[in-house]
Amino acid sequence: MAADRRIVIENAAIATVDRDDTEYASGHLVLAGHRIESLGPGKAPEGLENVVRRIDATGHLVTPGLINTHHHFYQWLTRGLATDHNLFDWLVALYPVWARIDEPMVYAAAQGSLAMMARGGVTTAMDHHYVFPHGCGDLSGTIIRAAREMGVRFTLARGSMDRSAKDGGLPPDFAVETLDGALAATEETVRRHHDASFDAMTQVAVAPCSPFSVSTELLRQGAELARRLGVRLHTHGSETVEEEKFCHELFGRGPTDYFESTGWLGEDVWMAHCVHMNDSDIAAFARTGTGVAHCPSSNARLAAGIARVPDLLRAGVPVGLGVDGTASNESGELHTELRNALLINRLGAHREAALNARQALRLGTYGGAQVLGRAAETGSLEPGKLADVVLWRMDTLAHSSIADPVTALVLGAAAPVTASFVNGRQIVENGRLLTADEDAIARSARAEAQRLARIAAQD
Repeated sequence: MAADRRIVIENAAIATVDRDDTEYASGHLVLAGHRIESLGPGKAPEGLENVVRRIDATGHLVTPGLINTHHHFYQWLTRGLATDHNLFDWLVALYPVWARIDEPMVYAAAQGSLAMMARGGVTTAMDHHYVFPHGCGDLSGTIIRAAREMGVRFTLARGSMDRSAKDGGLPPDFAVETLDGALAATEETVRRHHDASFDAMTQVAVAPCSPFSVSTELLRQGAELARRLGVRLHTHGSETVEEEKFCHELFGRGPTDYFESTGWLGEDVWMAHCVHMNDSDIAAFARTGTGVAHCPSSNARLAAGIARVPDLLRAGVPVGLGVDGTASNESGELHTELRNALLINRLGAHREAALNARQALRLGTYGGAQVLGRAAETGSLEPGKLADVVLWRMDTLAHSSIADPVTALVLGAAAPVTASFVNGRQIVENGRLLTADEDAIARSARAEAQRLARIAAQD
Protein backbone atom coordinates (compact mmCIF):
# COMPACT_ATOMS: atom_id res chain seq x y z
CA MET A 1 0.00 0.00 0.00
CA ALA A 2 1.26 3.47 -0.88
CA ALA A 3 2.81 5.41 1.99
CA ASP A 4 0.10 8.09 1.91
CA ARG A 5 -2.79 5.59 2.08
CA ARG A 6 -4.17 5.01 5.55
CA ILE A 7 -6.06 2.22 7.30
CA VAL A 8 -7.79 3.27 10.54
CA ILE A 9 -8.60 0.70 13.23
CA GLU A 10 -10.85 1.94 16.04
CA ASN A 11 -12.75 0.82 19.16
CA ALA A 12 -10.33 -1.98 19.98
CA ALA A 13 -8.53 -3.05 23.12
CA ILE A 14 -4.84 -2.59 22.30
CA ALA A 15 -1.80 -4.27 23.84
CA THR A 16 1.20 -2.46 22.40
CA VAL A 17 3.92 -4.61 24.06
CA ASP A 18 6.11 -1.50 24.06
CA ARG A 19 8.77 -0.80 26.70
CA ASP A 20 6.10 0.23 29.22
CA ASP A 21 3.52 -2.43 28.22
CA THR A 22 1.13 0.39 27.33
CA GLU A 23 -2.46 -0.78 26.85
CA TYR A 24 -5.72 0.91 25.87
CA ALA A 25 -9.11 -0.47 26.87
CA SER A 26 -10.57 1.22 23.77
CA GLY A 27 -8.20 2.82 21.33
CA HIS A 28 -7.20 3.40 17.74
CA LEU A 29 -4.35 2.48 15.40
CA VAL A 30 -3.50 4.20 12.12
CA LEU A 31 -1.49 2.36 9.46
CA ALA A 32 0.09 4.46 6.72
CA GLY A 33 1.56 2.37 3.94
CA HIS A 34 4.01 -0.14 5.44
CA ARG A 35 4.28 1.61 8.80
CA ILE A 36 2.34 2.29 11.98
CA GLU A 37 1.67 6.02 11.91
CA SER A 38 -0.05 6.60 15.25
CA LEU A 39 -2.04 4.95 18.02
CA GLY A 40 -3.66 5.92 21.28
CA PRO A 41 -6.80 5.91 23.38
CA GLY A 42 -10.22 6.71 21.96
CA LYS A 43 -11.05 7.51 18.35
CA ALA A 44 -8.50 8.30 15.66
CA PRO A 45 -7.79 11.99 15.03
CA GLU A 46 -10.25 13.87 12.83
CA GLY A 47 -9.27 15.06 9.38
CA LEU A 48 -6.96 12.20 8.36
CA GLU A 49 -6.43 12.28 4.61
CA ASN A 50 -6.38 9.38 2.15
CA VAL A 51 -8.14 6.94 4.47
CA VAL A 52 -8.86 3.92 2.26
CA ARG A 53 -10.43 1.79 4.97
CA ARG A 54 -11.91 2.11 8.45
CA ILE A 55 -12.25 -0.95 10.67
CA ASP A 56 -14.62 -0.92 13.63
CA ALA A 57 -12.76 -3.34 15.90
CA THR A 58 -15.32 -3.41 18.71
CA GLY A 59 -14.91 -6.67 20.63
CA HIS A 60 -11.33 -7.18 19.43
CA LEU A 61 -7.84 -7.15 20.91
CA VAL A 62 -5.14 -5.66 18.69
CA THR A 63 -1.56 -6.86 19.22
CA PRO A 64 1.70 -6.94 17.30
CA GLY A 65 1.87 -9.88 14.92
CA LEU A 66 3.29 -13.06 16.43
CA ILE A 67 6.91 -13.91 15.62
CA ASN A 68 8.10 -17.48 15.28
CA THR A 69 11.79 -17.96 16.07
CA HIS A 70 12.33 -21.69 15.40
CA HIS A 71 10.74 -24.11 12.95
CA HIS A 72 11.49 -26.90 10.46
CA PHE A 73 8.96 -26.57 7.65
CA TYR A 74 9.83 -29.83 5.88
CA GLN A 75 8.59 -31.82 8.88
CA TRP A 76 4.99 -30.94 7.90
CA LEU A 77 5.15 -34.13 5.80
CA THR A 78 6.10 -36.43 8.71
CA ARG A 79 3.66 -35.46 11.46
CA GLY A 80 2.42 -38.07 13.89
CA LEU A 81 5.43 -40.42 13.64
CA ALA A 82 7.68 -41.66 16.47
CA THR A 83 5.29 -40.13 18.99
CA ASP A 84 6.76 -41.88 22.05
CA HIS A 85 10.47 -41.22 21.47
CA ASN A 86 13.03 -38.95 23.07
CA LEU A 87 15.01 -36.61 20.83
CA PHE A 88 17.89 -38.90 19.82
CA ASP A 89 15.66 -41.94 19.17
CA TRP A 90 13.19 -39.71 17.29
CA LEU A 91 15.98 -38.37 15.08
CA VAL A 92 17.34 -41.84 14.34
CA ALA A 93 13.83 -42.96 13.38
CA LEU A 94 13.11 -40.00 11.11
CA TYR A 95 16.43 -39.01 9.51
CA PRO A 96 16.23 -41.83 6.91
CA VAL A 97 12.81 -40.50 5.85
CA TRP A 98 13.83 -36.84 5.84
CA ALA A 99 16.88 -37.66 3.71
CA ARG A 100 14.50 -38.50 0.82
CA ILE A 101 12.89 -35.06 0.52
CA ASP A 102 12.99 -33.14 -2.74
CA GLU A 103 11.94 -29.70 -3.97
CA PRO A 104 8.21 -30.40 -4.59
CA MET A 105 7.93 -31.98 -1.14
CA VAL A 106 9.65 -29.07 0.57
CA TYR A 107 7.49 -26.53 -1.27
CA ALA A 108 4.28 -28.28 -0.18
CA ALA A 109 5.56 -28.60 3.38
CA ALA A 110 6.57 -24.94 3.50
CA GLN A 111 3.14 -23.92 2.25
CA GLY A 112 1.44 -26.01 4.93
CA SER A 113 3.67 -24.76 7.73
CA LEU A 114 3.35 -21.13 6.68
CA ALA A 115 -0.39 -21.30 6.15
CA MET A 116 -1.02 -22.77 9.59
CA MET A 117 1.05 -20.10 11.28
CA ALA A 118 -0.24 -17.18 9.23
CA ARG A 119 -3.92 -17.97 9.79
CA GLY A 120 -3.12 -18.11 13.52
CA GLY A 121 -1.61 -14.62 13.80
CA VAL A 122 2.05 -15.12 12.81
CA THR A 123 3.37 -12.21 10.75
CA THR A 124 7.10 -13.07 10.94
CA ALA A 125 8.12 -16.69 10.39
CA MET A 126 11.43 -18.50 10.25
CA ASP A 127 12.58 -21.87 9.01
CA HIS A 128 15.71 -23.72 10.07
CA HIS A 129 16.30 -26.02 7.10
CA TYR A 130 19.32 -28.28 7.32
CA VAL A 131 18.54 -31.41 5.22
CA PHE A 132 19.89 -31.12 1.67
CA PRO A 133 19.96 -34.55 -0.04
CA HIS A 134 22.07 -34.79 -3.20
CA GLY A 135 20.13 -33.77 -6.28
CA CYS A 136 17.15 -32.45 -4.28
CA GLY A 137 16.83 -29.13 -6.13
CA ASP A 138 16.87 -25.55 -4.85
CA LEU A 139 15.35 -26.09 -1.41
CA SER A 140 16.31 -22.70 0.02
CA GLY A 141 14.85 -20.91 -2.96
CA THR A 142 11.61 -22.86 -2.88
CA ILE A 143 11.10 -22.18 0.85
CA ILE A 144 11.66 -18.46 0.30
CA ARG A 145 9.25 -18.51 -2.63
CA ALA A 146 6.54 -20.11 -0.48
CA ALA A 147 6.99 -17.43 2.20
CA ARG A 148 6.90 -14.64 -0.38
CA GLU A 149 3.69 -16.02 -1.88
CA MET A 150 2.10 -16.33 1.58
CA GLY A 151 2.96 -12.70 2.33
CA VAL A 152 4.71 -13.19 5.66
CA ARG A 153 7.95 -11.63 6.80
CA PHE A 154 10.54 -14.40 6.80
CA THR A 155 13.97 -15.48 8.03
CA LEU A 156 15.54 -18.55 6.45
CA ALA A 157 18.13 -20.11 8.75
CA ARG A 158 20.21 -21.95 6.14
CA GLY A 159 21.22 -25.06 8.06
CA SER A 160 23.78 -27.74 7.38
CA MET A 161 25.13 -31.06 8.68
CA ASP A 162 28.52 -32.63 8.05
CA ARG A 163 28.83 -35.09 10.98
CA SER A 164 27.15 -38.33 9.88
CA ALA A 165 26.88 -41.70 11.57
CA LYS A 166 30.34 -42.73 10.41
CA ASP A 167 31.79 -39.73 12.28
CA GLY A 168 29.81 -40.36 15.47
CA GLY A 169 26.81 -38.22 14.56
CA LEU A 170 23.15 -39.18 14.15
CA PRO A 171 22.29 -38.47 10.46
CA PRO A 172 22.87 -41.25 7.92
CA ASP A 173 25.93 -40.77 5.74
CA PHE A 174 23.91 -39.87 2.62
CA ALA A 175 22.04 -37.07 4.42
CA VAL A 176 24.94 -34.70 5.08
CA GLU A 177 27.02 -32.19 3.12
CA THR A 178 30.78 -31.72 3.06
CA LEU A 179 32.28 -28.90 5.11
CA ASP A 180 33.27 -26.90 2.04
CA GLY A 181 30.01 -27.64 0.26
CA ALA A 182 27.88 -26.51 3.20
CA LEU A 183 29.82 -23.27 3.64
CA ALA A 184 29.74 -22.45 -0.07
CA ALA A 185 26.00 -23.14 -0.38
CA THR A 186 25.26 -21.10 2.72
CA GLU A 187 27.23 -18.14 1.43
CA GLU A 188 25.46 -18.32 -1.92
CA THR A 189 22.06 -18.37 -0.17
CA VAL A 190 22.93 -15.28 1.86
CA ARG A 191 24.21 -13.39 -1.17
CA ARG A 192 21.16 -14.29 -3.28
CA HIS A 193 18.38 -13.77 -0.76
CA HIS A 194 19.34 -11.72 2.32
CA ASP A 195 17.85 -8.22 2.53
CA ALA A 196 19.33 -6.01 5.25
CA SER A 197 16.86 -3.14 4.81
CA PHE A 198 14.51 -1.90 7.57
CA ASP A 199 11.36 -3.30 5.94
CA ALA A 200 12.97 -6.48 4.57
CA MET A 201 10.58 -9.33 3.88
CA THR A 202 13.36 -11.94 3.54
CA GLN A 203 16.48 -12.40 5.62
CA VAL A 204 18.96 -15.27 5.91
CA ALA A 205 20.91 -16.61 8.89
CA VAL A 206 23.82 -19.07 9.02
CA ALA A 207 22.62 -22.16 10.90
CA PRO A 208 24.67 -25.38 11.28
CA CYS A 209 22.22 -27.83 12.80
CA SER A 210 23.47 -28.96 16.22
CA PRO A 211 26.63 -30.02 18.06
CA PHE A 212 25.85 -33.69 17.42
CA SER A 213 25.35 -33.30 13.65
CA VAL A 214 28.08 -30.84 12.64
CA SER A 215 31.84 -30.74 13.00
CA THR A 216 33.63 -28.24 15.19
CA GLU A 217 35.15 -26.74 12.07
CA LEU A 218 31.72 -26.17 10.48
CA LEU A 219 30.60 -24.32 13.61
CA ARG A 220 33.76 -22.23 13.75
CA GLN A 221 33.87 -21.38 10.05
CA GLY A 222 30.11 -20.88 9.98
CA ALA A 223 30.42 -18.20 12.66
CA GLU A 224 33.22 -16.52 10.76
CA LEU A 225 31.15 -16.62 7.56
CA ALA A 226 28.08 -15.09 9.21
CA ARG A 227 30.07 -12.22 10.70
CA ARG A 228 31.88 -11.57 7.46
CA LEU A 229 28.53 -11.35 5.66
CA GLY A 230 26.79 -9.41 8.45
CA VAL A 231 24.01 -11.91 9.16
CA ARG A 232 22.81 -13.72 12.28
CA LEU A 233 23.68 -17.22 13.56
CA HIS A 234 21.27 -19.94 14.69
CA THR A 235 21.53 -23.51 15.96
CA HIS A 236 20.11 -25.99 18.47
CA GLY A 237 21.60 -25.92 21.95
CA SER A 238 21.26 -27.68 25.32
CA GLU A 239 18.06 -29.41 24.26
CA THR A 240 18.41 -32.73 26.13
CA VAL A 241 20.46 -34.52 28.77
CA GLU A 242 21.67 -36.81 25.98
CA GLU A 243 23.11 -33.81 24.14
CA GLU A 244 24.91 -32.65 27.25
CA LYS A 245 26.40 -36.12 27.73
CA PHE A 246 27.42 -36.19 24.05
CA CYS A 247 29.24 -32.85 24.36
CA HIS A 248 31.09 -33.89 27.53
CA GLU A 249 32.16 -37.19 25.99
CA LEU A 250 33.23 -35.78 22.62
CA PHE A 251 34.46 -32.28 23.50
CA GLY A 252 35.23 -32.51 27.22
CA ARG A 253 32.84 -29.68 28.11
CA GLY A 254 29.14 -28.83 28.22
CA PRO A 255 27.24 -27.33 25.27
CA THR A 256 27.49 -23.67 26.32
CA ASP A 257 31.25 -23.82 26.94
CA TYR A 258 31.67 -25.70 23.66
CA PHE A 259 29.67 -23.10 21.74
CA GLU A 260 31.68 -20.29 23.30
CA SER A 261 34.93 -21.98 22.25
CA THR A 262 33.75 -21.98 18.63
CA GLY A 263 32.56 -18.35 18.54
CA TRP A 264 28.90 -19.19 18.99
CA LEU A 265 27.89 -16.81 21.78
CA GLY A 266 27.00 -13.19 21.01
CA GLU A 267 24.28 -10.65 20.30
CA ASP A 268 24.04 -11.99 16.74
CA VAL A 269 23.32 -15.57 17.91
CA TRP A 270 20.12 -17.31 18.98
CA MET A 271 19.71 -20.95 19.93
CA ALA A 272 16.67 -23.20 20.01
CA HIS A 273 15.49 -24.94 23.21
CA CYS A 274 18.21 -24.27 25.83
CA VAL A 275 16.45 -26.59 28.26
CA HIS A 276 19.39 -27.95 30.26
CA MET A 277 21.29 -24.85 31.36
CA ASN A 278 22.94 -24.24 34.72
CA ASP A 279 23.48 -20.85 36.35
CA SER A 280 26.85 -20.45 34.64
CA ASP A 281 25.30 -21.14 31.22
CA ILE A 282 22.57 -18.57 31.80
CA ALA A 283 25.13 -16.01 32.94
CA ALA A 284 27.15 -16.60 29.77
CA PHE A 285 24.09 -16.03 27.58
CA ALA A 286 23.23 -12.86 29.51
CA ARG A 287 26.81 -11.55 29.37
CA THR A 288 27.04 -12.07 25.60
CA GLY A 289 23.44 -11.20 24.63
CA THR A 290 22.84 -14.64 23.12
CA GLY A 291 19.14 -15.27 22.44
CA VAL A 292 16.88 -18.26 23.03
CA ALA A 293 13.98 -19.70 21.02
CA HIS A 294 11.74 -21.35 23.62
CA CYS A 295 9.72 -24.27 22.19
CA PRO A 296 7.49 -25.51 25.05
CA SER A 297 5.27 -27.91 23.09
CA SER A 298 8.16 -29.64 21.33
CA ASN A 299 10.13 -29.85 24.57
CA ALA A 300 7.16 -31.63 26.15
CA ARG A 301 6.45 -33.84 23.11
CA LEU A 302 10.05 -35.14 23.14
CA ALA A 303 10.23 -35.26 26.96
CA ALA A 304 13.23 -32.91 26.86
CA GLY A 305 12.34 -31.03 30.04
CA ILE A 306 11.30 -27.56 31.17
CA ALA A 307 13.51 -24.66 30.08
CA ARG A 308 14.40 -22.13 32.79
CA VAL A 309 12.61 -19.28 31.04
CA PRO A 310 11.94 -17.18 34.19
CA ASP A 311 15.63 -17.35 35.09
CA LEU A 312 16.69 -16.50 31.54
CA LEU A 313 14.41 -13.46 31.51
CA ARG A 314 15.53 -12.25 34.92
CA ALA A 315 19.14 -12.50 33.78
CA GLY A 316 18.34 -10.34 30.74
CA VAL A 317 18.58 -13.05 28.09
CA PRO A 318 16.46 -12.32 24.97
CA VAL A 319 13.79 -15.04 24.69
CA GLY A 320 11.28 -15.65 21.91
CA LEU A 321 8.89 -18.49 21.10
CA GLY A 322 9.20 -21.24 18.52
CA VAL A 323 6.82 -23.82 17.08
CA ASP A 324 9.69 -26.18 16.25
CA GLY A 325 9.17 -28.72 13.51
CA THR A 326 5.71 -30.21 13.21
CA ALA A 327 7.09 -33.72 13.58
CA SER A 328 7.45 -32.74 17.25
CA ASN A 329 4.56 -30.24 17.46
CA GLU A 330 1.82 -31.51 15.25
CA SER A 331 -0.39 -28.40 15.54
CA GLY A 332 2.18 -26.07 14.00
CA GLU A 333 0.51 -23.01 15.55
CA LEU A 334 2.47 -20.39 17.46
CA HIS A 335 -0.42 -18.84 19.38
CA THR A 336 -0.84 -22.09 21.33
CA GLU A 337 2.77 -21.65 22.46
CA LEU A 338 1.77 -18.51 24.40
CA ARG A 339 -0.45 -20.67 26.59
CA ASN A 340 1.96 -23.59 26.81
CA ALA A 341 4.90 -21.35 27.72
CA LEU A 342 2.94 -19.95 30.65
CA LEU A 343 1.49 -23.26 31.85
CA ILE A 344 4.57 -25.45 31.47
CA ASN A 345 6.84 -22.95 33.18
CA ARG A 346 4.44 -22.85 36.13
CA LEU A 347 5.19 -26.55 36.61
CA GLY A 348 8.81 -25.60 37.29
CA ALA A 349 10.55 -24.25 40.34
CA HIS A 350 8.93 -20.80 40.25
CA ARG A 351 5.39 -22.21 40.12
CA GLU A 352 2.69 -19.50 39.84
CA ALA A 353 5.34 -16.75 39.79
CA ALA A 354 7.07 -18.18 36.70
CA LEU A 355 5.29 -16.25 33.92
CA ASN A 356 2.12 -14.19 33.57
CA ALA A 357 -0.07 -13.59 30.54
CA ARG A 358 1.65 -10.38 29.49
CA GLN A 359 5.09 -11.93 29.74
CA ALA A 360 3.87 -14.79 27.55
CA LEU A 361 2.55 -12.34 24.94
CA ARG A 362 5.87 -10.49 25.03
CA LEU A 363 7.74 -13.74 24.35
CA GLY A 364 5.63 -14.28 21.24
CA THR A 365 6.03 -10.72 19.92
CA TYR A 366 8.77 -8.36 21.08
CA GLY A 367 10.93 -11.19 22.44
CA GLY A 368 10.84 -12.87 19.06
CA ALA A 369 11.81 -9.64 17.34
CA GLN A 370 14.78 -9.30 19.69
CA VAL A 371 15.92 -12.84 18.97
CA LEU A 372 15.72 -12.31 15.20
CA GLY A 373 17.52 -8.97 15.45
CA ARG A 374 14.46 -6.98 14.32
CA ALA A 375 13.26 -5.29 17.53
CA ALA A 376 13.73 -1.82 16.02
CA GLU A 377 11.35 -2.73 13.21
CA THR A 378 8.61 -4.98 14.59
CA GLY A 379 7.42 -6.86 17.69
CA SER A 380 5.53 -3.94 19.28
CA LEU A 381 2.92 -1.40 18.22
CA GLU A 382 4.74 1.93 18.08
CA PRO A 383 4.77 4.82 15.59
CA GLY A 384 7.36 4.26 12.88
CA LYS A 385 7.45 0.49 13.24
CA LEU A 386 6.37 -1.86 10.48
CA ALA A 387 2.61 -2.43 10.10
CA ASP A 388 2.60 -6.06 11.30
CA VAL A 389 -0.67 -6.16 13.25
CA VAL A 390 -3.27 -8.75 14.30
CA LEU A 391 -6.91 -8.26 15.29
CA TRP A 392 -8.11 -11.06 17.59
CA ARG A 393 -11.87 -11.47 18.07
CA MET A 394 -12.73 -11.56 21.78
CA ASP A 395 -16.54 -11.30 21.85
CA THR A 396 -17.44 -14.88 20.90
CA LEU A 397 -18.53 -17.72 23.19
CA ALA A 398 -14.91 -18.75 23.79
CA HIS A 399 -13.74 -15.41 25.24
CA SER A 400 -16.58 -12.96 25.89
CA SER A 401 -16.77 -13.57 29.66
CA ILE A 402 -13.00 -13.43 30.29
CA ALA A 403 -12.54 -10.02 31.88
CA ASP A 404 -9.04 -9.20 30.60
CA PRO A 405 -8.41 -9.50 26.85
CA VAL A 406 -4.71 -10.34 27.15
CA THR A 407 -5.50 -13.12 29.62
CA ALA A 408 -8.23 -14.27 27.23
CA LEU A 409 -5.77 -14.45 24.36
CA VAL A 410 -3.09 -16.32 26.29
CA LEU A 411 -5.10 -18.65 28.53
CA GLY A 412 -8.33 -18.99 26.57
CA ALA A 413 -9.08 -21.12 23.55
CA ALA A 414 -7.32 -20.24 20.30
CA ALA A 415 -8.75 -16.83 19.43
CA PRO A 416 -10.17 -16.22 15.94
CA VAL A 417 -8.05 -13.89 13.78
CA THR A 418 -10.36 -11.36 12.14
CA ALA A 419 -7.53 -9.61 10.32
CA SER A 420 -3.77 -9.94 10.07
CA PHE A 421 -1.59 -7.33 8.36
CA VAL A 422 2.02 -7.76 7.25
CA ASN A 423 3.79 -4.64 6.00
CA GLY A 424 0.36 -3.01 5.84
CA ARG A 425 -1.04 -5.72 3.56
CA GLN A 426 -3.90 -7.84 4.88
CA ILE A 427 -3.16 -11.57 4.57
CA VAL A 428 -5.93 -13.06 6.77
CA GLU A 429 -9.61 -12.20 7.00
CA ASN A 430 -12.02 -13.92 9.37
CA GLY A 431 -9.64 -16.82 9.95
CA ARG A 432 -8.98 -17.55 6.29
CA LEU A 433 -5.92 -16.79 4.23
CA LEU A 434 -6.26 -14.16 1.52
CA THR A 435 -2.97 -15.08 -0.15
CA ALA A 436 -3.36 -18.83 -0.62
CA ASP A 437 -5.92 -21.61 -1.09
CA GLU A 438 -5.84 -23.57 2.17
CA ASP A 439 -7.74 -26.54 0.75
CA ALA A 440 -5.37 -26.83 -2.20
CA ILE A 441 -2.40 -26.67 0.17
CA ALA A 442 -3.91 -29.42 2.31
CA ARG A 443 -4.36 -31.68 -0.73
CA SER A 444 -0.86 -31.01 -2.02
CA ALA A 445 0.76 -31.60 1.37
CA ARG A 446 -1.10 -34.88 1.81
CA ALA A 447 -0.05 -36.09 -1.65
CA GLU A 448 3.61 -35.19 -1.05
CA ALA A 449 3.56 -36.78 2.41
CA GLN A 450 2.25 -40.00 0.88
CA ARG A 451 4.88 -39.86 -1.87
CA LEU A 452 7.64 -39.39 0.70
CA ALA A 453 6.34 -42.33 2.74
CA ARG A 454 6.33 -44.57 -0.34
CA ILE A 455 9.89 -43.60 -1.28
CA ALA A 456 11.16 -44.13 2.26
CA ALA A 457 9.45 -47.51 2.49
CA GLN A 458 11.33 -48.75 -0.57
CA ASP A 459 14.74 -48.32 1.09
